[in-house]
Amino acid sequence: MSIRGQFKAGLLCATGITCAALASPALADEAADAPADVAAPASAAAAADAPALVGSAIVVSATRRDTTIMETPINISAISGDDLQEQHIDDMRNLGAFTPGVTILDNGPRGAGTIVMRGLSASDTSATAGDNSNSAVGMYLGEVPMYYDFKLIDINRVETLLGPQGTLYGLGTLAGAMRNMPNRPDAGEFSFEGSGRVFDMAHSGDTGYNGYGVVNVPLVEDTIAFRSATGYYFTPGFIDYPYLLQEPGTSLPQPGGVDNPLGSEADQDANFTRGKDLNFERTFTTRNQLGFYADDLKVYVTYAHQETKTDGRSANGGGVVGEGRYEAPWRYKEPAKRSGDLLSLEVEGNVADAVNVVFVSAYTQRKAEYQGDNTDLLIDLDYDYETFPGFSSYNQSNQKEHAFTNELRFVSTFDGPLSFVAGAFWNRQKYRSNYDEYVPGFPEHANDVDLCGDYYFCGQDFITDHSDPEYAHEYSSYVRTSTDEKGLYGELTWHFTDDLQLTGGLRYYKYDAWVNGGSYLPLWDPGYSSRSGSTSKDGLVYKINASWNIAPEFMVYGTWSTGYRIGGVNRVAPCSQQVIDIHEAGGEQNGQTLCALPNELDYGPDETKNAEIGMRAQLFDNKLMLTLAAFHVSWDGIQLDGQTTYGAIGITSNGGKAVSKGIDVSFQAQPLPGLSIRGNYSYLDAHLTEDVPDLLSIAGGDLVGAFSGDRLPGSAKNKGAIGATYELPVGDNALNFGWTATYTGNILTRVGSRGGGEKLPDYWMHQANITYKTDRFDVGVFATNIFDTYAVTGVSNDLTRRNLVNDGVISRYYARSVAQPRTIGVQGTVRF
Repeated sequence: MSIRGQFKAGLLCATGITCAALASPALADEAADAPADVAAPASAAAAADAPALVGSAIVVSATRRDTTIMETPINISAISGDDLQEQHIDDMRNLGAFTPGVTILDNGPRGAGTIVMRGLSASDTSATAGDNSNSAVGMYLGEVPMYYDFKLIDINRVETLLGPQGTLYGLGTLAGAMRNMPNRPDAGEFSFEGSGRVFDMAHSGDTGYNGYGVVNVPLVEDTIAFRSATGYYFTPGFIDYPYLLQEPGTSLPQPGGVDNPLGSEADQDANFTRGKDLNFERTFTTRNQLGFYADDLKVYVTYAHQETKTDGRSANGGGVVGEGRYEAPWRYKEPAKRSGDLLSLEVEGNVADAVNVVFVSAYTQRKAEYQGDNTDLLIDLDYDYETFPGFSSYNQSNQKEHAFTNELRFVSTFDGPLSFVAGAFWNRQKYRSNYDEYVPGFPEHANDVDLCGDYYFCGQDFITDHSDPEYAHEYSSYVRTSTDEKGLYGELTWHFTDDLQLTGGLRYYKYDAWVNGGSYLPLWDPGYSSRSGSTSKDGLVYKINASWNIAPEFMVYGTWSTGYRIGGVNRVAPCSQQVIDIHEAGGEQNGQTLCALPNELDYGPDETKNAEIGMRAQLFDNKLMLTLAAFHVSWDGIQLDGQTTYGAIGITSNGGKAVSKGIDVSFQAQPLPGLSIRGNYSYLDAHLTEDVPDLLSIAGGDLVGAFSGDRLPGSAKNKGAIGATYELPVGDNALNFGWTATYTGNILTRVGSRGGGEKLPDYWMHQANITYKTDRFDVGVFATNIFDTYAVTGVSNDLTRRNLVNDGVISRYYARSVAQPRTIGVQGTVRF
């Protein structure tokens, strides 16, 4: 057996032991003896790194005050930093399986995971990438709105708040919020933590590794400290691209016929080259904080940077040309490079022991460079390009987005029955993109009448000099957008007694959005045709919440709230006046036209009304903690995925109504000393309550409607997790055994599975670990997806576009993203 094989077999044997044990799931711990009030830290140095735990109870600040989960009268779950590490949760794509009420579609390293809370999504699933910059969910790093999926290094806890949060947070939220709370600089003492993993992945030819280091340095005792967390992640790929073109424009993308599209082995050797494990991830990340502490004052300056690279999608083509489960059918490598930067200032001070004043100012920048196989888009548009036997196309896009955010918040700290939170928020987002498509070899083909026949594009005088940047440049567009959002928000709470309280909240919001863009066909047109558009709107949302601690170990609460997601402008080049005039006259456009008509340029906000009741209890002498919530959400003016009349470019529009209702349950039990069993379960019924005509596009350009009662896509109706840890004392140290099982129910790819939509099968995932723990170091073995479950996590395009044949060419437009295969490895952590 090879060294690599021995490594894999040995780790399988080690982690297999834990199939009889249980592992720690990522749920919030609650102590049996957690205090009712969280004590203030004794010094500024201690406050710098205030613990997430009091006793063993996670302390959260979701209500803008430090409370334990048991004391927090809203639907919240929290995952501690220790649980993040033990469950190998490196970024938000891994959080969904462990968080009730949340589905996160992991489409690989080309983009962020798409977060769906309580089923509030009417968008088709994707097999490429997610983008949460205009999500129904508010994302935070500490107090700072976050527009990038930074790695979860040196994180104190992750808080997930379900339901609208616009009366407490600067970002208006439709469905909820997620807060990554970092560990803060400690001005009291020096510390260091280093951690690393080496692992093997099934269906991959590489060995993965990652590691990070955290250093905390007091610069002025009890006054100034610096903290840095830096890591590097290499996750090997498991998707091969066996049909990459050797010489685009000359090599034949489909050397055989419809019955044998890839031709003979000799045909494949003559035209293709194989790309191995192209969906790898290489990520460098760093977060650096400078903390200043004085009496009643804390100041944090943070700079974070992250860069991720990959060469392909974590997807296959559904076997359209005979490729396997871990093979992609596309003709070009599809590299992506994403980076994010965040610079923030957070200031918190107390005035006269009466009010905490918090000011946050942040600048965030996101950049992305993508290249993709564009062949099937042009085949689908039916421009007859495929009549050129060597036809293929690729696209290149460059995106840059930055946000400048300021927030001022006041939180009462005086004694008395009345408390309040009040704040003002301003956010400006600017986005710019350039997009280009290329068709190698097509100019030579179109110039030669003897080759191209009598098609409309024959007999041209296109540029054929390959060194010319305009060679084979088929389409180009640019988009520039700007969105300003302003908000005033606040909550008042009246404490009738220590155990009974009533809260009311209100938010006023206003936004203005603007777009400018243009497009042209370099093969045919002399330059860009450009236009601009704008939109604006304002509104109010509100909240009423009541809670009653019937006994110290039993609390009930109820909430009625409204939420919103701002509207905006579509990131599509507006149509020129000439195109608009032809459209209004009912005429046919000349050549390829890809743009947005005036009524397709913008979309309005959508709104929710949320009713929820819940309870928390500690039972059986505090050996069982139980949380239960039931909710009903009405959703109006839904932001829907649509498409432009010209070019079928994806846009957002408004229409329809829906409802989402269900329950969330979580528990923690400690039946025996050293044994902890925890789990969660969510049931969700999310469906339309109003017909939406012409919602979904299918092959050929026809539109299909959706109807009242149709289930919404993108989230599981049933999902849950269960697991446990058992700690075996070994002298002054401990040996931890862990196992976790997560269940994700079936997911629809389109509303009601209409228009070629489908139901993705449900699946279980299992992971396990054995860890030897001491005060100074930990060392262990782990395995994720132990049974190497093959799971489809998303789909791009629909079944009407699968197996399409156009002029004898099979389309490869359809894609299925797949979950990461079994991973087995060793890990270690050292602290001093």
